[in-house]
Amino acid sequence: MKALITTIVEPLVDHPEDIKVVEKEEPNKMVYHLTVNPEDVGKVIGKNGRIAKSIRTVVYAAGTNTKKRIYLDIM
Repeated sequence: MKALITTIVEPLVDHPEDIKVVEKEEPNKMVYHLTVNPEDVGKVIGKNGRIAKSIRTVVYAAGTNTKKRIYLDIM
């Protein structure tokens, strides 16, 4: 899942070397924390959060095979 998130975000940002995805597992959910360069935050979130919502939709759809709920936090 980390590779999927990185693959989606890389073309959107100017500093792909600063992309960091941290995975945190909890009893009934998986939380992924996405960190990018401060200059690229607006590009990842998009106007009115549209790009962030689209990224989350793809990640959630890819995680339907697991029994745990998946969350993506953009920091």
